[in-house]
Order: sequence, then C-alpha cells, then structure tokens
Amino acid sequence: MINIRHIYLCLSVIFSCAGAAANAAQQSTTTDFSRPEAGEQFPAGAATHRKKLNQDAFSHPSANLSFEQQLDFRVGNGVFKKIWVSSPSSTTASDGLGPLFNARSCQRCHLKDGRGHPPAGNWPEDHATSMFLRLSIPPQNEAQKALLASGKAGVIPEPTYGGQLQDFAVQGVAAEGRMHIRYEEQPVTLADGTVINLRKPTYTVTDTAFGPLHPETMLSPRVAPPMIGLGLLELIPEQAILANADPNDKNRDGISGRPNQVWDLITQQTTLGRFGYKAGNPNLQQQNSGAFNGDIGISTAMFPSGYGDCTEQQPLCLKAPNGNSEHLENVEAPSEMMKALLLYTRNLAVPARRNVADAEVLAGKKLFYQTGCVACHQPSYTTGHDPAQPHLSGQKIWPYTDLLLHDMGEGLADNRPEFLANGREWKTPPLWGIGQTKTVNNHSFFLHDGRARNLLEAILWHGGEAQQQQQAVVNMSRSDREHLLRFLESL
Repeated sequence: MINIRHIYLCLSVIFSCAGAAANAAQQSTTTDFSRPEAGEQFPAGAATHRKKLNQDAFSHPSANLSFEQQLDFRVGNGVFKKIWVSSPSSTTASDGLGPLFNARSCQRCHLKDGRGHPPAGNWPEDHATSMFLRLSIPPQNEAQKALLASGKAGVIPEPTYGGQLQDFAVQGVAAEGRMHIRYEEQPVTLADGTVINLRKPTYTVTDTAFGPLHPETMLSPRVAPPMIGLGLLELIPEQAILANADPNDKNRDGISGRPNQVWDLITQQTTLGRFGYKAGNPNLQQQNSGAFNGDIGISTAMFPSGYGDCTEQQPLCLKAPNGNSEHLENVEAPSEMMKALLLYTRNLAVPARRNVADAEVLAGKKLFYQTGCVACHQPSYTTGHDPAQPHLSGQKIWPYTDLLLHDMGEGLADNRPEFLANGREWKTPPLWGIGQTKTVNNHSFFLHDGRARNLLEAILWHGGEAQQQQQAVVNMSRSDREHLLRFLESL
C-alpha cells in the first residue's frame, strides 16, 4: 500500500530546497532595529483596523471590507453569537443543539472573538465552556492503520466517547463526563535569581456516563484560540509556507519545522493543514463545520448527521430528536448560514500595533530576532490572490507564525498524534494581537491549554526545538527580558 504520509514528507523536503529563495523573501531580515519597518504598525495590511482598543478590539471587520460585505459580516456575527436550542422547537432556525455539546454558541468558546481560558476550578466549582479535551486511541487493527496511512483520517476516535469529551447534553441524554485538572508547581530559576513557578497540568476524566474510557485513550486539552486574521492566514501561498520547512534540519539551526498534511473534505484529497493547534484542518470552511459538529452538535452539509459526536455506545443520544429540516437542506445550519459565518471568520480584523517606535519595544524586537524566535515565528508574508476576496489579496501581513509543526519538548507534549503531527509537535501560533488578550478577555492565559499565566511563563515552557531560545531568555538580564516582553505586548 502506498503511504501518502511518506510521499508528502519527501515532497516537503524538495519544496524546502527548491523554495530557499522564496523563504528568504518571506522572512523579515531587517538588521536595523533603530526604527520600525515600513507598514509594521499595520499587521494585517489594509485590512488592519485602527479603532479604539477596548474589549471589542477583536470584533471589528476588515478595515477595507466593502459596505455591502460589512452588512454580511454582521449577519455572520449573528450566526457566531446564535444561542442554539434543543429539538424540537418552534424556532426551527435555531434548534438542533447537541444532543451532546461543549457550548451553545461559537461566542461561548471564543469569548469576544478572542481566547478561551481554563476553568477556575474543577466541576462543580466551575465549568470548562471555552476549553475541552480531544480524545483518540492508537489504531487497533489493520483497517484502522490503513485508514491513518491513507491520510483520510487524522485520528481514531475513542470508541465510546468519540472525538472529544462533551460535558453538556440536552434533556434526556447524559453528559459524557467532566475534565479534571490538577496543577503541580514547577520552579524555574532565571540567571538573575528570579524564580518563576510554572504550573504543570495533569488531565483526567471523571464522572464518565458510559463506562470507563478505552485503556489507551489519549487526551489533548484545547483552549479556544483567538479568531483574528484567519482569512489572511488562509491566503498565505502554500509555497511560502513550504519554503520554510526544514524537516531534516539541513541548515543545522536546531529548527526542523514541517507541514501537516490533512484530508480536505471538499476536494477529497490531502492538502496542507493550516488551522487548529496541530494544523489539523485545511481551510476555514472545514474548521467552522467541524466546530459546529463537535462543539455544539450542529449538522452542516459537510457533517450532515444530526447527532454530532454521538457513538453507537450511546443509544439515547442516537434516539434524541434533531433539527435536520427539509426546508433547511436537511441539516441544522444550511449553506447560507455557513456562508455568512465563513465571511465573518475570514474578516475578523487584526488591531493596529501600538508603540512600534518605542525604544524599549525596538530593543525587544532586536532580542526576538537575535535569540532566533523568528525561526518559527516568521514575521511577515504577502498574501496570494483570491478574486473573491480582493481586499485580503496582496497584503503585506505580520502574523509571526510559519504555520508549521515543531517539536516543543516533553513538557508541552500531549502524546497524541494528529495526521502527520506527532505527540510532541504543535503548530506555531500567530502572535499578532497577543498583547491585547487581557484587554479583550480579561486574562493572560496562554499556550494550547492555558497553563501559562503570562507571556514569560509561556516562553519558559518552550522546549525541544525551542530549547535554545528558552535558555537564552533564562540567561537574559532583567532589563533585556522586560524589553522582550514589551515587544510581545506591542503585537
């Protein structure tokens, strides 16, 4: 049997060599840190919004969106905020919730279009509305091994509880269980004697409604990420991303980023992954539809089942009413609704940067470059051309990501593969807007599970390919460290 994973890894190496010149062109290679680079204060190019920075800083449309599309954007905002109800209901355009779910709307996870957070305590002290656990198991037979090898599936769902743990359910159906987090303090001493306590989480599932989890179940916690700039990331040319891949670390810089290759449900073939913490989705349409299906239990043309993540081991779940309606294309969220949502998620604008010419910010930028952070957090790209989205096309953008997978060390490992990503790899997250997290979401929890309580803790959790950069920060003077953080807060 041909293993498409192996073929793609070979092709990515070829693209990496062939695209060396393009790689150099994509990277911001400035050596002048005395002043900002041209356009740097507008990270999304002409789509950057310049409005007042308050709790709505992540909720504005692309600044260059046409008036007509701004109206469509508002319709999409309504879909994003829609509170779904269980079936049957007199409001057929809003029924179909569940039967199992993690939240009743997109907004309940992506708070103010921004970042979710871990719960303040375990159930019943608090609930995990903007965070959940992904579930999967290793392949158990030859058929499952062949399915993963074909690239048509990225994981094998847990046989009883499915692809993620849903801690809410409609009336008459049991919630699957509760995520339980235990934190252990882990001190790190910096070169200047400062001690930073990192919190190391351990995850378990309690109150399981349908018996124990499979003994080989792999858990992966996920906090909802911010929604800004996604349409621009979708338009970064594939060649520009592959040009930065170096899976065999041929340049010997210790960084060996590689692309994920995932199944595209629209084209029915494997393609470059861009979205999700392990780059497990190829485009926003599939990302949106998958979230509707798994997080809220809403059916779409891409996931037409009205039963969401129910499994055969949950008979009451499979017997529950659903909202699939003939007048709504036999799904719960018809194509026009999903089209409006797609426009909305593509056009949540990145806010303009602040203090780009500040001496301390520029000093921090220099340290960001000198320590090698830009090897993964690639500063800039120019988006490709999409006739349907001329306002997002040809924009010089500054997302600070390479959209590639990197081994981040044992400390951050979830030990759960997803398509080509192994259990220690994560996609480099974009950094644009990160300095506005506290303003928008009233917290500063970072990383895929919110374990880091501030940006410094997030940096200190870096290991694996980023161990050298993490150590450089550990060895910095207090003033240099503060300058680096000032730069990050300006993004």
